[in-house]
Amino acid sequence: MKIMVFDVPAENGGALSILDEFYNEVRNYKDKNIQWIFVLSKPEFQETANIKVLRFPWLKKSWLHRLFFDHFFAQYIVKKYQPDKVFSLQNLKIPRINIEQIIYVHQSLPFIDYKFSFKENKLFWFYQNILSNAIYKSIKKSKKVIVQSDWFKKACIEKCSISKEKIKVVPPRINVNIQKYFKPDNETLSTFFYPAGASYYKNHRLIVEACEKLKNKNMHGYKVIITIKGNENDHISDLYKRVQEKNLPIYFIGSIGREDVFNYYSKSVLVFPSYIETYGLPIQECKIHRGMILASDTPFSHEILDGYSNAYFFNSFDSESLAKLMENVYGERLEYLEDINLKSNDVMEIMSLAEEIVS
Repeated sequence: MKIMVFDVPAENGGALSILDEFYNEVRNYKDKNIQWIFVLSKPEFQETANIKVLRFPWLKKSWLHRLFFDHFFAQYIVKKYQPDKVFSLQNLKIPRINIEQIIYVHQSLPFIDYKFSFKENKLFWFYQNILSNAIYKSIKKSKKVIVQSDWFKKACIEKCSISKEKIKVVPPRINVNIQKYFKPDNETLSTFFYPAGASYYKNHRLIVEACEKLKNKNMHGYKVIITIKGNENDHISDLYKRVQEKNLPIYFIGSIGREDVFNYYSKSVLVFPSYIETYGLPIQECKIHRGMILASDTPFSHEILDGYSNAYFFNSFDSESLAKLMENVYGERLEYLEDINLKSNDVMEIMSLAEEIVS
């Protein structure tokens, strides 16, 4: 069998992480008779006896280059290599090819209740009002659709009016050898941690507003660590300036490695104010570290955390509700219950993404 994998948008951030994890799954897949062909833009991956990597960095030069690739060149590649299946990691099927297609949908913007105005965010408005129709069409026409969570599966069924049998849920696998679990003490309960990129919906603004409220209450001795530099975009730059001017205890440490993120789960309280996710991976990672978690009151948070004793929820658009929880954590007014039975993916044995593609 020959399987062609398309993921030309992936270059950094979450999309690149998904591609990287899938490549590693394929490389370790037991059946070496399956030939895999990865069609990418800039990322570099090692080829093996059964993995071929085709790179086309030129498609990133402009939107015209990307449109030419999607609507003409992609079909040429498929015709040249004659795969048995095409797997798209880019939310959309490859147009005008007569081969079985499976798509992986991880763009949740077209499926959420919150609607961005054009003035608020032009790119997100485009995803919700223009690209959404192409995603819906791809879901309807693909042989199989794979998503990361149950709430997202239900949203796809509702939006696209398709059979539930067509959509498979494959949560991200978390492969980690946990070195240390969270333990509540003066240090861990006074340190808050948020590992996230600089996108607007990651909602760093809410943390800043919550800290402003805590300062007005004369609460001192705590700190918040966030994994951005403070200059990623205009919105983040404004927040950084606000933090400096008001001398808030928020530390911009920039991007850090995966092992460092895991280390922070064991020595701090996770704050997760994002209101748009397909799957809140940091929530799951912190949970298996038995951490204390303050999370947005959203479907993706509840799917992972319902039934977990050390999770507390706040309104994503109400900084007072977050400030109150932070105050209660710092004041040790929230009970911590240790659950020794937790492990990766909540003891579920789940099929890998590669296994789902091959089946």
